[in-house]
Amino acid sequence: MKIALINENSQAGKNELIYNTLNLVATKYGHTVDNYGMFNAEDKALTYVQNGLLAAILLNSGAADFVVTGCGTGSGAMLACNSFPKVLCGLIVDPSDAYMFAQINDGNCAAFPFAKGFGWGAELNLEYCFEKLFNGPRGEGYPKERVIPEQRNKKILDGVKEITHTPMLEILKKIDQQFLLETIDRPSFKDLFFKNAKDLEILAYLKTLLHL
Repeated sequence: MKIALINENSQAGKNELIYNTLNLVATKYGHTVDNYGMFNAEDKALTYVQNGLLAAILLNSGAADFVVTGCGTGSGAMLACNSFPKVLCGLIVDPSDAYMFAQINDGNCAAFPFAKGFGWGAELNLEYCFEKLFNGPRGEGYPKERVIPEQRNKKILDGVKEITHTPMLEILKKIDQQFLLETIDRPSFKDLFFKNAKDLEILAYLKTLLHL
């Protein structure tokens, strides 16, 4: 599985810690991690709304299978991510959240609070959360006797999102183009996205926008 990491501006200084912790766990289970930044406070800014847009581009294009993101509380990033099609983002605070989100909701995006409650031992909490997200199969239910209704509800939710959300390519064409350009016109995006994206229409549109 290809995991993408996205940090927004208020927590950019923690990117290295988060990436190293995520990569430690991901590689142990055969996954790879692409770091889209922000890499530090001096890097070109990403807001939590742009986090959602960028996560949606990566997931809808096939450039990533799972996105790890967040903000100060995690709530803003979660809301922004869930406003887009084919993104199912959960707010993860502790390892039990991570486990139950993976097994019950089987989502493809996790938003973390990288400021609120992020104190002594925070990197250990992150490591244990990533373990529960990425250490094996997802969508197996919790408790086990709830597997069938939970898997059914996940399929229903996916179907609802197909109806209530506009296709991603239409969103990219209709959204404020300057806002979109500010989100993707960064070296990390260009270096990683165009060699990993699978949706040719999204890829072609963003190439045109970036004059590539």
